[in-house]
Amino acid sequence: LQNVRIDPSSIAFQMWKDIPVPFYLSVHFFEVLNPKQVLRGAKPVLSQRGPYVYREYRVKTNITFHDNDTVSFLEYRHLFFQPDLSNGTEDEYIVVPNIMLMGAAVMVEKLPDFVKLLLSGALASLKQEAFMNRTVGEIMWGYDDPLIDAINTIIPGLLPFKGKFGLFMDFNNSDSGLFTVNTGMSNISQVHMVDSWNGLKKVDYWRSSQCNMINGTAGEMWPPFMSPTSLQFYSPDACRSMTLVYEQAGQFQGVPTYRFVAPKTLFANGTDYPPNEGFCPCLQSGIQNVSTCRLNAPMFISHPHFYNADPSLVNAVEGLHPSKEQHGLFLDVHPMTGIPMNCSIKLQLNLYIKHVSGIIQTGRIKPVVLPLLWFAESGSIEGSVLKQFYTNLVLLPLVLEYVQYILLGLSVPLIVSAALLMARRK
Repeated sequence: LQNVRIDPSSIAFQMWKDIPVPFYLSVHFFEVLNPKQVLRGAKPVLSQRGPYVYREYRVKTNITFHDNDTVSFLEYRHLFFQPDLSNGTEDEYIVVPNIMLMGAAVMVEKLPDFVKLLLSGALASLKQEAFMNRTVGEIMWGYDDPLIDAINTIIPGLLPFKGKFGLFMDFNNSDSGLFTVNTGMSNISQVHMVDSWNGLKKVDYWRSSQCNMINGTAGEMWPPFMSPTSLQFYSPDACRSMTLVYEQAGQFQGVPTYRFVAPKTLFANGTDYPPNEGFCPCLQSGIQNVSTCRLNAPMFISHPHFYNADPSLVNAVEGLHPSKEQHGLFLDVHPMTGIPMNCSIKLQLNLYIKHVSGIIQTGRIKPVVLPLLWFAESGSIEGSVLKQFYTNLVLLPLVLEYVQYILLGLSVPLIVSAALLMARRK
């Protein structure tokens, strides 16, 4: 118990502070093969590109212990491209939706017609089209786009940033918010459980108190002596807490584990799963509207390839092949310590696109939730850390168990001999 607390003197503290597990971010893009046809109302045809793999380093800073048995910290992520692990380079060009244009079009759909005409005129003067051909690096880390400044001029306050846009701009060399978690010093069952995030006990993105709750841990470790039921963690990337359910017991490199996976209800809509009504307005089941925490842009998250989603989402485009083996997320956790041994957290980012009256650049695009990319954050314990785990948590208990049986076996004849000796004396 002492060694799994968040305490500088515990064995687990250094592992918590400087995670020794090599993490990798693998990104798969969906290229649109028929953009001109999509503008005329055709079904989008997609081709998966990648993966583009990045080594991920996580560093905790501003570690501050408090008197109420909690500790606060910022965790920064630093990503470095790995050409040898990737299927392609960051210089490759990919045809994807013009995210700024299509997102802005849907965002202004209910505004007065003159606003849409102004936006459409600005798009024409800037030669902006519904689909763009940009490099992987530009889409990931940002590109200069005069459209951003034009939108901010026409509709002040619509976008809270200037000049540059990239899907992962806020992901690299940045922190995931100020977490305050329980140290477990007074109650080991609460170790790693989130006390607050950015000073908040709950978020205000969603329409119900249940959906706004910050539950579970920060997603790195869990309390020891886990039961085979479920685990929870708060994900700033998904703007919500997630609950994974127990699937089966297993082993990772000889170390016993519990595997936890996403339930089919994780991204279900309120019709299929009423507790998720607070995440609505919803479309089909299997995608979650995250516009309220993504600048009101028409963005949705889901499992990759719409795994576990309404089949209509898969059928609305060509090129998706959902499967549990490739697109299901999982966590393999050592139940005695609550430390993950092997994990792969996968999410897909989608953009809702459609024809918007008054904006000619949207052509006759039919309403569709279009996959942009999916990514997996994966890691597993290896090397000297794995060896230490195996020695302390598998070999040593096994040896002690054998010693117990040996001592018990030796004690039986001794007890019999002592009983016979006492009987003779009588």
